[in-house]
Amino acid sequence: MKYRSRTEIVGMILDAANGGTTKTKIMYKAFLSYAQLKEYLSVLIENDLLSYIEVTQTYKTTEKGLNFIKMHHEIGELLQTNSKL
Repeated sequence: MKYRSRTEIVGMILDAANGGTTKTKIMYKAFLSYAQLKEYLSVLIENDLLSYIEVTQTYKTTEKGLNFIKMHHEIGELLQTNSKL
């Protein structure tokens, strides 16, 4: 696997948590170690991109996180379009 930027990793985590899921599923979908996941989860929760639901012990992407995903995909499309020119 190629090196990924922090932005790409954050996008993958938020995509994985869209709709609500557990730490383990996020870890596997985003291809992260447990140590990496813990670090990213705390930063994302702190910045209100991800929320933790204690009752079900799941993580869910917030509205702000969904906006991040949307913008991240749009920027990715723009970069692909420019590279084809």
